[in-house]
Amino acid sequence: QVQVVESGGGLVQPGGSLRLSCVASGIDFGSTAMAWYRQAPGKEREMVAAITSVGKTFYEDFVGGRFTISRDDAKKTVNLQMNRLNFEDTAVYYCNVAKELAYITDWGQGTQVTVSS
Repeated sequence: QVQVVESGGGLVQPGGSLRLSCVASGIDFGSTAMAWYRQAPGKEREMVAAITSVGKTFYEDFVGGRFTISRDDAKKTVNLQMNRLNFEDTAVYYCNVAKELAYITDWGQGTQVTVSS
């Protein structure tokens, strides 16, 4: 089963940037598509971005070109560079394997991102 440790969250003003990182273990990382998800207060958890084992990337529409997902297979790490953050980006961000949420049972603690002026 996958084990992940997310980091990099924090408090940022609107328009600011953050870089999230996630170290994964317990899986064949280099062969596994990975994703970032988030859960805002009072809302369902949702996917933010995904990256395949060969580096193809996918983003949800609300990202609007502001975020970049990347991976380092040697370090078993997946990153999320977030720019032009807005209030609606406030959430706990999680990384995990890229698949339908209903099939993910093991989650890390996530990292809190708060956008506030």
